[in-house]
Amino acid sequence: MRLKFIKPMEPDLVDTPPQGGEWLHEIKFDGYRTQLIKDEDGIRLITKNGYDWTSRYIHLAEEAEAIEAQSFIIDGEAITVNEAGLSDFHALQSAMTRRKPSRDLYLVAFDVLHLNGHDLRNVPVDDRRKILQEMIPLVGRIQFSKAMPGTGDAVYCLADKAGLEGMVSKRKDSTYRSGPTMNWRKIKCYTEKEMDIIGVQRETGKPAMVLMADKGLYAGGAFVTFKADMRQRLWDRVQGKVGGPVPIGLKNDKVEWLKPGLVGRVRFLKGEDKLRHAKLLDFRDKR
Repeated sequence: MRLKFIKPMEPDLVDTPPQGGEWLHEIKFDGYRTQLIKDEDGIRLITKNGYDWTSRYIHLAEEAEAIEAQSFIIDGEAITVNEAGLSDFHALQSAMTRRKPSRDLYLVAFDVLHLNGHDLRNVPVDDRRKILQEMIPLVGRIQFSKAMPGTGDAVYCLADKAGLEGMVSKRKDSTYRSGPTMNWRKIKCYTEKEMDIIGVQRETGKPAMVLMADKGLYAGGAFVTFKADMRQRLWDRVQGKVGGPVPIGLKNDKVEWLKPGLVGRVRFLKGEDKLRHAKLLDFRDKR
């Protein structure tokens, strides 16, 4: 029987980890959500939107041959790691653009939805994960995502100190249902830093964004989510600085480049070279 791709179950983003013993907590890996399928047609690796990327993940497909089962659907995250051993999203993006399939990929498996002709989606996630752990070989580039011991707060503190992207908490008795759910929750780790505001991008129908530089190097964009009065104060400050130099390699007709002198405090995802999921928290004139 040919197995069909199952639309993933998606954790809702929340600010704090859930409390209580009815939750399990995993490290959130920064990569591409991937479904690993084996059936009578062989092994396939499918993106979260249903695209077949087996050719890009051919080395992971070869590793999957070591999983002893006639058929399965495994849910996981394709990642690559940096020298510190942390998942590195930018390195993963780079690996995906190369002509030759990268050998530096891992698949972190965290759920099994189908096994040897049996649909497991109505089985509690805690039990599904026990089944999955028995399936995954102890060595290799397909690895099991172990639950972290301790409370949600303790796991979050560990992830934060380690410079990880965050954590995912799952209600132990939850069944697998495609789409967003509060039975799974993701909590991201952020950091804050002051940087120079070098440009503003305002387009009708799109969120406003400030472009930032850190020690003279372009760092990326941060969304402006201020309320009306503070937003207006920002635009008033910006107006007096329009006409700054266009940074080399960043020509963009939709951006108003600014003269130096405006600094912004930005909140952004931890462990990144460039700003990701960034938000402008405050701004001031440079002293």
